[in-house]
Order: sequence, then structure tokens, then C-alpha cells
Amino acid sequence: MAGVKQGDWVVAAADQVIAEGKRRGPDVPLVCASGISPSGPIHLGNLREIMVPHFVADEIRRRGLECRHILSWDDYDRLRKVPAGLPASYAEYIGRPLTSVPDPSGEHESWAEHFKIPFRAALAELGVEVTEISQTQMYTSGAYREQILHAMSERSRIDSVLGRYRTAKKAEAPEGEEADEPDVASAGSEYYPYKPYCSVCGRDTTTVASFDEGTTRIEYSCQCGHADGFELARSDGGKLVWKVDWPMRWAFEGVTFEAGGVDHSSPGSSFTVGSQLVREIFDGQPPSYLGYSFVGSSGSAKMSGSAGGAPTPTNALQILEAPLLRWVYARRRPNQSITVAFDQEVNRLYDEWDALARKIEAGQAEPGEVAVRTRSVSSATRTLPATERLLPFRTLASVADITTGDEEQTLRILRDLTVEDPLQHLDQARPRLDRAQTWIANYVPTEDRTQVRSEPDLERLERLTPEERESIKLLLDGLDEHWSLPGLTGLVYGVPKLQAGLGLDAAPTPELKAAQRALFSLLYVLLVGRDTGPRLPTLLLALGAARIRALLTVA
Repeated sequence: MAGVKQGDWVVAAADQVIAEGKRRGPDVPLVCASGISPSGPIHLGNLREIMVPHFVADEIRRRGLECRHILSWDDYDRLRKVPAGLPASYAEYIGRPLTSVPDPSGEHESWAEHFKIPFRAALAELGVEVTEISQTQMYTSGAYREQILHAMSERSRIDSVLGRYRTAKKAEAPEGEEADEPDVASAGSEYYPYKPYCSVCGRDTTTVASFDEGTTRIEYSCQCGHADGFELARSDGGKLVWKVDWPMRWAFEGVTFEAGGVDHSSPGSSFTVGSQLVREIFDGQPPSYLGYSFVGSSGSAKMSGSAGGAPTPTNALQILEAPLLRWVYARRRPNQSITVAFDQEVNRLYDEWDALARKIEAGQAEPGEVAVRTRSVSSATRTLPATERLLPFRTLASVADITTGDEEQTLRILRDLTVEDPLQHLDQARPRLDRAQTWIANYVPTEDRTQVRSEPDLERLERLTPEERESIKLLLDGLDEHWSLPGLTGLVYGVPKLQAGLGLDAAPTPELKAAQRALFSLLYVLLVGRDTGPRLPTLLLALGAARIRALLTVA
């Protein structure tokens, strides 16, 4: 898919997937695949593993074609390390399958389920429909026995393919590939693409000693001191190493499209090796493929779920409406990195989203902009819930900051903000209002929160210059006449104009702009105790005329 450079990347990718399906045969089903290891919190980087195939599968469905989107849970992977914040005692589970590690909270059946459950809820909120496949269930049920035996019989050929890409000193494996280290899982020089879990300690700290193709018996030893064996044709107690497992599943599931992180996509990496293995060993075809770049949060670097601490889709959905989060992933080509804002940039993100809606409504948007917003607000099967009254997020955040969640006061302010068509109840402003309140409460530093004075600053009021006293008098005298968001905006910008003997519609000059900045700084100091704050007209509306007069009037 390297040719997807311009235009609508989703349309281009869907075209190639449909073409790949036709090339394989008239009755070949279209399958888009994602794979995630629930080794820790499933973060926003992992979400791109889902969203890229989702948008492609969704585009195919919009065209009236059937397309299956599978999510393979790599829950039979080993626990690699203990995430930050968990007791050191959890180190005893390192090397065991994620489904054999207890849930750290004690609420769910396993470590894997602990992290799957909130991610499932986030996908449902985002309108993403997937068919889940547990690799634990697939391996332990014997679903892959034939493929495992075939890989073991072809181990020399697999070793030969892998040998083309081995280096004297292997680079650090990307996340999800550590099960492939080292390539030779044996006591001697013979290569085995299968790694048993120890029947005593349950870990994958095993070394294959031998394999008998006639009986299919595999013998191994474990670092715990135990040695054992079993017949691969009859029992299930291990898994294929990653670089063999991935192409095996392409053939088994008939995958026609998959996306992967850049660490899987470079020359000689998993996708390159897998593409050869699926053809030469498993008699299949590599899928149409897109590599995707990293996802950061508010300037953060690459995310790693097993390291802990990376924001999750659940975190993002606390402050971003679901269509907006879909848009963040849809509007950039997969090979472009993206950042999900949790800081002040969230205001700009909402502004851009709302501006796009207005542009489309005015008939001024490009077809590509319309397409990306369409796939953000809906899928092929459902339209996502939307806020009925779209008030600017930064305005709602300012109100939430000032009211600290008081619903009666919030409704009063929002009605003042919508005087021409007053808001009837807060539900009309939800879920955006809830997102703004959560952002203010959980993501804005305490020192940046607005603390309205409880008493007037008498010392500063007594030191007002004649010009400052006049500006405050003009403001207070005009409150009742201009009591609306547009009216107060005109008033606070207009006071310096009136003082200069100009009309409210006078064009701004450098001198006027300097006077306006000075007035704003003075009002912020008198109202909230510092020289900056939320947008001044919104702040004034939130405080109410009586409180403004109490804080600004000189006794």
C-alpha cells in the first residue's frame, strides 16, 4: 500500500482490498484483521491497530460488500514484565500466558480480561464492530494442530527464510515479538518454530530438545528444572513463535487486509518475513497492508502498554466525543503520526472539528473533508450519538471551571449564552458538557484553575488610577444593556474605545489594543486574583452582574 500518497487513504485502501479479494477468487471473503496483546492497559497507540482496519472494512461495507473485521487477542502470549504500580510479587507470573495470570484487581477471570473489558466498552462507544478471537482458545482447543505440525515438519525451510534476515546482533525486538527471541529454541543447532509452556511452572522458559515426526512427540526442558514431552498431534501446550504465528494466521483466517506499526513494517521485520513464510510454507498470500505511525498524547513519545501509564481510549473518551476521537484517527494517513490532546490543545481540536461542521453546512468543504467527517460521525451500521446544542468546548470548559459542577449555576450561565434560543436543560449540551467538566476536573492543573475572589481586592481598588476607575465605571454601567455573550464581548473591547472618544465600531489600532490588554489584565486581577483567566465575556456571564459589581465597586 505504499502507493497511497494523496487523497482519501480509506477509499484507496478499500479499493486495493477489494482488488486483492478478486485476485484470490470470486468467492473469497474479505477479511480485515487486527491483533492486540492485552499485556497491560490497551493504549491509544493500540487503538490505531483497530481503527485503520475498521475504517477500511467500514468503507467496504458502505459499498454493499460483506467484510469481516477480526480482532485476534494475543492473550496466549507470555507476560513479559510487570507494569509499573503492581507489586513485585507479580514477577512470579513472568513467562506465563496472559490468560494464566490473575487479574490484579481480583475482579475478572484473568490478567488479559482485566485489560480487554474496558477496551471493548471503548470500541462499542466508538461504533467499532469486531469479531473477537482468543489465541488462548485457538491454541488450547487444538484449532491450529495441523498448522503446528506442518510448521514443525517444515522447520528447516522456515529456518532458511528467517536466516535471510538474521543479523549478528539482533536489534531490540518490537513489542509483540519477544516470543521470537532467540530464533533457535533448542538445545542443539536445530531450529524449532514452536515453544512449549512448561507443564509444571507454566512458563515458556523452555528449550526444545527433540521432535519425532513419526510420533509427533516433542521433548523439552525448562529453566525451573522440569523436563517433559507430549505428542503435538494429541496435546496442546505451547505456541508458534511470533514470526511464524502471524503468517500462519493469515492463511488460516484468509486475511485480505491488515495494518501494522512501523516496527513491524520495516525491511526485514515481521511483515517482510511473514510475507515469504505465508507463501513458501503455508500456501497462502500476504494481506494487503498498511504500516501506521505512532500515536502520542499531548506531546508524549511512543506508547507502550506493558510499560504502564499511557493514556487509553477510555481516558480519551472522557474528554473527546466519540465522533471527534474517530476523526483524529481518520483524518491523517496511517503513515503520519498523530497526537491526542489532553492539555490546552483540546480546545483547538474541538474548534477545528466544529469549524469543519460549519464549513460542510455552508457547502464550502472539499469532498475529502465531507467523507472523513461522514465516517467519523457514523459507521456503515449506526450513527454515533451527538450533542444536540453545539456550544464551543472552550466556553463549556470555562463555565465548568467557574461553577465547579453546580448544575443550577451552569444552566443559568448557558441560558445567558444562548439568549436568542435559550437552552432548556443541560442534557441538550451533553455529552460535550460532561467532557468539558471531566477535562477541567481531571486534566487541568490546579494552578491553572479559576478561583474567583470571595471578597473584593480593596487594596488594589484603592490604588486605581482615574483612567482605571473610569474604565470600570463604563463597564458596570453597560452590563445590563449588553448582558449577552456578544453584548459583553462588544462591551469589554469597547470600553477603551469609549475612553478614547471613539465609537464602539471603531477600527482597532495598536494603542487601542494595548489599552484593551491593560483593561483585561486589571479585570482578571480584580476578579480572579491573577492577570489571565478564561475568556472575559464568559467569565462575566458566569459571575453574574451582582457579583461583578460587588467585586469591582469601590466602597
